[in-house]
Amino acid sequence: MARVVVVHGINNTFTTASSMAALWTPALLGGLELAGLGDLLTADDVACVAWGDLFRTPGRFLGDEGDEDEADIKDLFEQELLMAWWTEAAARDPYVMPPDATTLGIRSTVRTALNAIAGAKFLARTTEGMIAFWLRQFRGYLLDPAIRADMQKRFVAQINADTKVVVAHSLGSVIAYEALCSHPEWQVTDFVSLGSPLGVRHIVYDRLRPEPGRWPGVQRWVNISDAADFVALEPRLRKMFGDGVVDVEIDNGVAAHSVERYLTAAETGSAVAAAF
Repeated sequence: MARVVVVHGINNTFTTASSMAALWTPALLGGLELAGLGDLLTADDVACVAWGDLFRTPGRFLGDEGDEDEADIKDLFEQELLMAWWTEAAARDPYVMPPDATTLGIRSTVRTALNAIAGAKFLARTTEGMIAFWLRQFRGYLLDPAIRADMQKRFVAQINADTKVVVAHSLGSVIAYEALCSHPEWQVTDFVSLGSPLGVRHIVYDRLRPEPGRWPGVQRWVNISDAADFVALEPRLRKMFGDGVVDVEIDNGVAAHSVERYLTAAETGSAVAAAF
């Protein structure tokens, strides 16, 4: 039975629970090791929650016509989040061109934003289409009740009486937060959020369920972010969720949003260890 449950965020469309376990669990145990607590947990104590397959494109016959350009963002929610990411990425990364108010029309602005963000040094080899797909995963969870329910169901299924810690990365922290708020009967004592967008007002925060700002029922909540991680637009969750949140800033190097770098940090290891 899992003592620690971890859930992934964006950019894991082709990830499964098994492939997560092969990479994430050693990284998590590595963070404990760097915190001087390497013997505290084993791989058998960790369960992984994967939901990326919900966003996989169904198979099709080659030669089909009419496919939409994956980087053609028309949804207003996606446009708003994209502009927020662009503004924040430009503020944190000198390699990203800042927003230009003179761009012509929303389509031109969207294309410019995608191109600018893809140029961030910590998003090397990331395409405009990939960024557009990340936006759709945020929209899918926050605006599509069926997708939200499916993702919640997968997370809830991994929680059991032995689970004491939830570690959640990126969009996964939104899934975990809402589930913790909805299940006060759980025995989970510690919530560790990594690169979390929970504090992004209007786009994420205001759409939280059951309601924004609610305490998730744990004894400790440690929120860890990298100063260059533009997904975590508001790194100080304490301002929105109360003084119980401990906000910690770390340095993930050039891969600011990398989950493996978050997991291997001694700060993450210490936060997980607090439950035991």
